Amino acid sequence: MISELVVDVQPKEVSIAVLEDKSLVELQKEARNVSFAVGDIYLGKVKKLMPGLNAAFIDVGYKKDAFLHYLDLGPNFNTQQKYLKQLLSDPKKAPVLSKTQILPEIEKNGSISDVLKVGQEVLVQIAKEPISTKGPRLTSELSFAGRYIVLIPFADKVSVSTKIKSSEERARLRQLIQSIKPKNFGVIVRTVAEGKRVAELDGELKVLLKHWEDAVTKIQKATKFPTLIYEETSRAVGLLRDLFNPSFENIHVNDEAVFHEIKDYVTLIAPDRAGIVKLYKG
Repeated sequence: MISELVVDVQPKEVSIAVLEDKSLVELQKEARNVSFAVGDIYLGKVKKLMPGLNAAFIDVGYKKDAFLHYLDLGPNFNTQQKYLKQLLSDPKKAPVLSKTQILPEIEKNGSISDVLKVGQEVLVQIAKEPISTKGPRLTSELSFAGRYIVLIPFADKVSVSTKIKSSEERARLRQLIQSIKPKNFGVIVRTVAEGKRVAELDGELKVLLKHWEDAVTKIQKATKFPTLIYEETSRAVGLLRDLFNPSFENIHVNDEAVFHEIKDYVTLIAPDRAGIVKLYKG
């Protein structure tokens, strides 16, 4: 059986078709929203505190300021802020997160004005895209999502998807991730990691850690605020991440920019399969 993917990139949407022996077995479509995608990380600035809402408005470069609630700061916000201050005060020398001392967690029922002040720089991630009159919704609990795992800086917990029913497999995955992940990084193991070998999980962990390191470098080089420091993979790569199988024999893409994105992604996760990605010009 020949398995193939066809990626059709149109101005308003991306479609990905899974073909087996030229017959369509799955079709996924997703709208293309050019800016402020969920998962993008910004170095933003606090514009306004709203004690009544226990929230703040953050400038991330959108026409409407983005909304950050106290409960979305994440328990290790103080550690993240300390790390960010060190990065910005000495851009030539980045502190190593795995060697950073984790500060006590912020109070569960604390007040926004206890931890933020107007003009302060903050690391935030888009949790919900802007709608009509509202700006994006933010979180300060950063995460880098892969196909098998999600990497969470400034945390240390390993949790395994509850959809994996076998207690032996859950224990195996937890132990495996504990043994390969650096200190001060939390990991969520996704359902599709069930049965996967250490090499596959370790490979993806390295890719996600590289995303974090690239983001740190961008913070060091930031000359203006707000600034985008990590861009979530494009819609096409996001869809592909959930569908990709090393058994695919061809991946046909009709857009040059998306072709390069997909080829880069496949090169990262399965270097020996990079040749299956082909630009379709018909």
